[in-house]
Amino acid sequence: MKLWEKNFEINKEIERFTVGRDREMDLYLAKYDVLGSMAHITMLESIGLLKADELKPLLAELKNIYELADKGEFVIEDGVEDVHSQVEMMLTEKLGDLGKKIHSGRSRNDQVLVDLKLFTRHELKDIADEVKILFDELIQKSNQYKEVLMPGYTHLQVAMPSSFGLWFGAYAESLADDMLFLQAAYRMTNRNPLGSAAGYGSSFPLNRTMTTELLGFDSMDYNVVYAQMGRGKMERNVGFAIATIAGTLAKMAFDACMFNSQNFSFVKLPKECTTGSSIMPHKKNPDVFELIRAKSNKLQSLPQQIMLIMNNLPVGYFRDLQIIKEVFLPAFSELKDCLQMAAYIINKIEVNEHILDNPMYDPMFSVEEVNRLAAAGMPFRDAYKKVGLDIEAGKFVPNKDIHHTHEGSIGNLMNDEIVKLMESTIEGFNFNRMIDAEHDLLHKE
Repeated sequence: MKLWEKNFEINKEIERFTVGRDREMDLYLAKYDVLGSMAHITMLESIGLLKADELKPLLAELKNIYELADKGEFVIEDGVEDVHSQVEMMLTEKLGDLGKKIHSGRSRNDQVLVDLKLFTRHELKDIADEVKILFDELIQKSNQYKEVLMPGYTHLQVAMPSSFGLWFGAYAESLADDMLFLQAAYRMTNRNPLGSAAGYGSSFPLNRTMTTELLGFDSMDYNVVYAQMGRGKMERNVGFAIATIAGTLAKMAFDACMFNSQNFSFVKLPKECTTGSSIMPHKKNPDVFELIRAKSNKLQSLPQQIMLIMNNLPVGYFRDLQIIKEVFLPAFSELKDCLQMAAYIINKIEVNEHILDNPMYDPMFSVEEVNRLAAAGMPFRDAYKKVGLDIEAGKFVPNKDIHHTHEGSIGNLMNDEIVKLMESTIEGFNFNRMIDAEHDLLHKE
């Protein structure tokens, strides 16, 4: 079944090429296609394009289809082009010609737009939840190990004293910043394109404000041409939010792999997150973090992939946009997997509390000694030269009893402020508007 099919035979090879992986990708969107249809036909009844006794059975059957999709039992049958066609076919099989009325006032263009937005905002909520779980683990570890010193590095050379409190807390604050990108992506996503039809509106007196409220969008995409121009742009912007979180994960995974190696021995990863070698019995490879790093690096390419597909398209809809789904829709589950694995490892990671027993790290206290001499009155440049000469002569004896008190330093991590930063950003999403609207739509009698 094809919604556009007329009285000519379709070339099977052309069909295979043009449909591509769309049936597979549309399974991600099935629930959301149903929700969009429920809101749309409720609006159609309000403007007289459906009767009340037609709306009721349509809504009831759409709820049945939603339950199938929610349980993972929705199938796009062979010969059916996409999710929109499958839903309309299922309605028509159950309700006869009544099922054919649901498409009045819309196009597959605005159907897929609203499906993508409804899907994406749910996935963004899931990502936000997973980021918060990892964030909480990092803050807990930062507080737990705030007194344990470790070397800080520049150019991969031992530089100055750091601490595990700083290291874990740095990644927590990075995630708090990343969440700002996620919130911006959610706000741009949570606008209603339904009613833009093929990109130029409809001669029907559609009530777009009503569908906006029914679906819990913050507002609509007002200009119908812009609503269509937003296809690809929304995915690209969300891709940037995904990429920035992935960037934090990739960096943290690199650190953890390095710190787990025998040359560092700063941390010990949980045994179940490592694998052995087929010939070297001593090996415990940090495979989980290595895969997190690789997957996260791949995810950082997402906005560029999307941009290269849609960047030179003029105004209006083009079939090129179909290919974006193939890189965009699966990205959420991959990022969620990485976040979940990272949170699990951080929860169980063990820290070496005796790193500084090794005298090779003594030079990292050189700046502390320079600052002590400068505070006692010696010109800074003279103090710097004296300590440098002492190190070269092998006479430098470090004082490891350090006292850093300024904001964000070893002795004043500011973790409570970082937590407030994260919590204020999460509150700004206002996920309850989406959740409440969809609940009302699905449970309305």
